[in-house]
Amino acid sequence: MAEGGTIAVVGLLGGVPYGPDAERALREAQVVMGSPRQLDEAGIPLEAEAVPLRGPLEDVLAVVDQRSAAGARVCVLASGDPGFFGIVRALGTRVGPACLAVHPAPSSIAMAFARLGLPWDDATVVSAHGRPLDDAVRAAIDSGARKLAVLTAPDAPPQAVGRALLDAGLGTRHAGEGEGAAVAVVTHVGGHGERVVRTDLAGLAAGDFDPMSVVVVVRAPVTDGPAGPTLAWGPGPPAGGPGPSFGLPESAYEHRDGMITKPEVRAIVLSKLALPLGGVVWDVGAGSGSVGVECARLAPALRVIAVERDPDQAERIVANAEAHGVSVDVVEGSAPTALDGLPDPDRAFVGGGGLDVLDAVRARLRPGGVVVATYALLDRAVAAHERLGNMAQVSVARAVRVGGLGARLAPENPVFVCWGPGPS
Repeated sequence: MAEGGTIAVVGLLGGVPYGPDAERALREAQVVMGSPRQLDEAGIPLEAEAVPLRGPLEDVLAVVDQRSAAGARVCVLASGDPGFFGIVRALGTRVGPACLAVHPAPSSIAMAFARLGLPWDDATVVSAHGRPLDDAVRAAIDSGARKLAVLTAPDAPPQAVGRALLDAGLGTRHAGEGEGAAVAVVTHVGGHGERVVRTDLAGLAAGDFDPMSVVVVVRAPVTDGPAGPTLAWGPGPPAGGPGPSFGLPESAYEHRDGMITKPEVRAIVLSKLALPLGGVVWDVGAGSGSVGVECARLAPALRVIAVERDPDQAERIVANAEAHGVSVDVVEGSAPTALDGLPDPDRAFVGGGGLDVLDAVRARLRPGGVVVATYALLDRAVAAHERLGNMAQVSVARAVRVGGLGARLAPENPVFVCWGPGPS
């Protein structure tokens, strides 16, 4: 056992201790605690007392604490790395880190990515053990990571994770030929019943998998083969290469009779939105969809929803999103009624509609969210400022050639940009 440690926490790989220190800790233990399966597989000493751990976590911790306090050399068995979404956090909180001698095995996450031949230093990892599945999925989505790994549980099996990810819109956020989300379910990694199933989000949601698995989701190209979709790994854009630009010229979008948010105004709107890496963005009164498209360009993991009442404009939004290789969900209808049933937004841009639309959007905004609205009329802008707390006038003048004499500045109509809630 490590110096000062009175409770050994031993990580198992394939049901057995990993490394000589872990083996010694198990061999010298007087009391060995773990799940019935772990006790069967680990090969505990004949002279040691086996104590199955069942029930709520607090009850488990109390049993470990009591046996250790009575003077027994206690060994607690765990799967993989017990410091990674494992018992070390809770046990250390109860008895103190100095009382623990931790002997980790490779985590199931590390093993799962290894089986897939993928690095995972850029992955987001969440656990569905002991927390609501919606919270785990939300954390994964909000991270904006290209690679996700979810530790599943009996009350949140892989297929439930798949349904939750689809409901959160993950499968609709990347457009372009050959783009999507590739999925692997890795079960009993390192053990005799190890199994790797490659599929996609729809296959994950419709499947029937062992609840004690790791679900790996890679937002990357999907290659169709005889066995179905397979994970495809690419290096992505080179470090230091150009990122997605914003405030693109009007010519970058199909639009009708100048009905488009001007590039300079669009750039300011995007700065005030302060886009998160993931979450939901509404573009209400979207017109040509230029703001929503640029939101999707800047943060590809966002779910962008454009609401537009004009059918012709709705078609333009679809065309503009496809032209820029991003995914924008288009809802055809008039706000605020068209907002019913949509997921609540983390960010929202209101480019059309009256104050009733702004009020409806504000009422649905998630905590910590931001609304940005633009107006051409001062009275509406002042009323919006009273609601949101911030307003600026944006005046743009463009250079226009005057024959061979030079250039003059031609002013555009001023636009009022309001944002909030609250001063900033």
